[in-house]
Amino acid sequence: MKIKTTQFIKSSTSLEECPKGDFPEFVFFGRSNVGKSTLINAITNNQKLSKISSKPGKTQLINHFLINESFYLVDLPGYGWAKTSKENRIKWDRMSKDFLVKSHKLALLFILIDVRLKPQKIDLENINYLGKNNVPLNLIFTKCDKVKKEELKINVDSFINQILDSWEDVPKYFITSSTKRVGIDDILSQISDTINSITKK
Repeated sequence: MKIKTTQFIKSSTSLEECPKGDFPEFVFFGRSNVGKSTLINAITNNQKLSKISSKPGKTQLINHFLINESFYLVDLPGYGWAKTSKENRIKWDRMSKDFLVKSHKLALLFILIDVRLKPQKIDLENINYLGKNNVPLNLIFTKCDKVKKEELKINVDSFINQILDSWEDVPKYFITSSTKRVGIDDILSQISDTINSITKK
């Protein structure tokens, strides 16, 4: 798939405020500072599309970007630690999960995992919660350029083993680096394949 056009559409505080219509949504969700906005910019090859900050908690709304005038990439607030109040973290979490569970246009959710870290309880809890609610999801391990190959394999295998405690099959996953563009074409292919499968239904 080639990205020809990108357009920021709007930021929303709830599912009800989100753009209307039937364009499929490909959603990016993960811990604060996991690299969601950076990945979206790498996928679209537009470094100014999604705002990036070194401070966790920059994304606070449901952000829709129209791609090729045919589907949305959606950037959700990060969960976990952010430099904000507990009240805000709870509000963002409720907003995101309500959107994820109820949006009828959601084609695929990508949950981002920082591959530099050992398995994080909050990541596993979110994956299990969304899986139990039948949200179609893939995993994206980010920042693979920041670790050695041996550590990369250990951390990915460890996370997958944790997933298998609750899942019969491991969700499809990608290993990526936004700065090195590792795995970007694979994600684009997955989006293209998903759109094709929806079209055939």
